[in-house]
Amino acid sequence: MSGNQPDRQARRTASDGRAELVLDIERVLGLATRQAVRAEFRFDPEAPWVVSVELGIEGGPHVLWRIGRDLLHQGLHSVSGLGDVRIWPARSADRATARLQLTSRDMAALFELPVPPLAEWLAHTYELVPAGHEIDWDAATADLLQEPRAHCD
Repeated sequence: MSGNQPDRQARRTASDGRAELVLDIERVLGLATRQAVRAEFRFDPEAPWVVSVELGIEGGPHVLWRIGRDLLHQGLHSVSGLGDVRIWPARSADRATARLQLTSRDMAALFELPVPPLAEWLAHTYELVPAGHEIDWDAATADLLQEPRAHCD
C-alpha cells in the first residue's frame, strides 16, 4: 500500500452467520501509480466454497467477483489460482501484502491487499464452516439413497 492512508477495515458477522470484511485496498496501475479501491468481502455459510468480493472506487463503478475461499486463503501464503483469478504473497514497505490479479476477456486488474486483516477474517470464516465441512455428506448420501417417490398426477 502506498502509505497515503491507513488500511481502513471493518469486520462484521450478521445474525444469519454471514461474515463481511470491508478493506481499503489499492489497484496497481504502474510502478508508482496506485488507485484507492474499496473491497467488500462477504462470506455466506450457505455457500461456503466462495467469497464474494465487491470492488469499487468512490463515485465510480462497482464490480462483483466470486472467488474460491480456499484459493483466496492459499494465495496469502503461496501462489494460487489459474486463469481469471490469481493471488500470491508479496511484501510492500515492510508490510505483508498479497497481490490479486483478476482477468476478464481482454482486461486485467492487479490489486494489493493487506494480509493480516484478510487472514484473520478468513480464519473466522473457517470457524463458521470448517474446511471439509462445506457439504453435509450424511444428508447428501441419505437423499441419494432414498427410495424414489411415486408421483400421481
